[in-house]
Amino acid sequence: MPRSNRPRGRQGHGRDDDEALDLSRIMTGWRRTEVRRGIAWNVQPVSTVQAQKSYVCPGCGQDISPGVAHLVAWRADGVMGDAADIAARRHWHSHCWKIS
Repeated sequence: MPRSNRPRGRQGHGRDDDEALDLSRIMTGWRRTEVRRGIAWNVQPVSTVQAQKSYVCPGCGQDISPGVAHLVAWRADGVMGDAADIAARRHWHSHCWKIS
C-alpha cells in the first residue's frame, strides 16, 4: 500500500485557525496609531529579525527584502471591520511611510 504524505496531526484545523493566529499576532505587540490625511492608521514596526518575506512597498513600488526593518500599516477606524482592515494591511519602508 502506498504511503500517505498527508499530515495527520492537524485534523480539524483549517484556514480559520491560521487566520486567527495571524490576527492575534498582528493585534499583539508594539504598535501605535497615527493619523494621515484624516484617516487613523495602526502602525507596527517589523524588526530585521521578524522581516522574513519580501514585500512591495506601496509608497515607492520597490521591494522590501527579507532582513530589512520596515512598518506594517492598516486602517484603525474599523469601517470594514477589524478582520478586513487587517487583511488589507500593507508593508512600507519606514522612510516612505514618513513622507506619505
